[in-house]
Amino acid sequence: MVHQYKNNGYNIVIDVNSGSIHSVDDLTYDLLPIVEEYIENHKIAQGGQYDINEITDVILKKIAADREEIYEIVSELLELRDNGSLFADDIYENYLVDFKKRKTVVKALCLHIAHDCNLGCKYCFAEEGEYHGRRALMSLEVGKKALDFLVASSGSRRNLEVDFFGGEPLMNWNVVKELVEYGRSLEEPNNKKFRFTLTTNGTLLNDEILEFANREMANIVLSIDGRKEINDLMRPFRGGKKTSAYDIIVPKYKKVAESRNQTNYYVRGTYTRNNLDFSRDVLHLADLGFKQISVEPVVAKPEDDYSIKDEDIDTLKNEYDILAKEMLKRKKEGRAFNFFHFMIDLEGGPCVAKRLSGCGSGTEYLAVTPWGDLYPCHQFVGNEDFLLGNVDEGIVKTGICNEFKCCNVYAKEKCRKCFAKFYCSGGCAANSYNFKGNILDTYDVGCELQKKRIECAIMLKIAESDNTKE
Repeated sequence: MVHQYKNNGYNIVIDVNSGSIHSVDDLTYDLLPIVEEYIENHKIAQGGQYDINEITDVILKKIAADREEIYEIVSELLELRDNGSLFADDIYENYLVDFKKRKTVVKALCLHIAHDCNLGCKYCFAEEGEYHGRRALMSLEVGKKALDFLVASSGSRRNLEVDFFGGEPLMNWNVVKELVEYGRSLEEPNNKKFRFTLTTNGTLLNDEILEFANREMANIVLSIDGRKEINDLMRPFRGGKKTSAYDIIVPKYKKVAESRNQTNYYVRGTYTRNNLDFSRDVLHLADLGFKQISVEPVVAKPEDDYSIKDEDIDTLKNEYDILAKEMLKRKKEGRAFNFFHFMIDLEGGPCVAKRLSGCGSGTEYLAVTPWGDLYPCHQFVGNEDFLLGNVDEGIVKTGICNEFKCCNVYAKEKCRKCFAKFYCSGGCAANSYNFKGNILDTYDVGCELQKKRIECAIMLKIAESDNTKE
């Protein structure tokens, strides 16, 4: 499968199965679909030889061009096929049977340290931290059991991850600190290494918390939606409090970023129908001095006035193009920053394990509620149909885990034909469930935007290595 597109003056070709990326001239770009169609209609085994003259003749019946030039281009394309970087066969579906038989090994937990929050974000899937249930803070006892469960369920895997999540985890900060200390005590006896992370709205951050976080947290995610008017519209304080969250958190976030040498953190926002010009919010955050930025589309019910509609997609795709071009410009000016959804590794191609396991929810990654219940991920918390077990008994409903093991790009008909399948690994299972009623479908708006982000990310990589353009 080959995907080709034009972006920012580049003719870009993605060989989906091999992960190879090519930047080609105009004529080669036009010839590719003809050559691909010929190969599909005259399929021979990889390594078999095609008749270059025959393919050239086929092309010349469709395009008026110099025969010698066409012959040379076809020769080069077939050479790329022979070395496995163009028109490659998909060899990964054959691994699925063995992959499904693998024992479930849990490597990461999302600890819902607080089902409570001091903000009332309008788009919050957690319902201001309640998660379709009651407000609660995780006890130290439950937290310790969760870490014990992770160690016991991780098999021979040494590196484990724990994200302190909410609601707002800083509302239960003393338990966070004690659990980090407990986790460290488990490392040497069990030959494990914990990587702790923290996701926070920042309103309760102070110097003591920052000092501890810089010592113990491998990464910090700082929630902010961009410009003041956008952030405070969607992220107000609960109870009608008129204080600006933006004014409180920006100075604190700047301190976090500088104290961590502009690495190992993200300012993370959500854009909605209220700011379809979201590139301005990304650039606003960059202008504030942040170098690690993530801003992504809201996932909301269609009836919500801030939800993304089908008619917004073209506007949003254009925003990603605007952002990508501005990022190139700023990099040349020495003002570069990272945008999470444009970060992509082209050296090794898409990871085979990720192709088959997706995000790992329900198998490698689980969420833990304040009272110790286990769910496939934070977005399923509160839905009793996906309750897996608890930290005392472990995973009881193994059938649900097996369903998630099968949640991959080969189980989703739309994904099979999509060029982005090995980069997004089938998208979010929770979004699929919430919009289509099962985890083996797709969230179509999200798919369209993800495909655009991948195209922009690849263009950026090509442009950054292109010495012919100023």
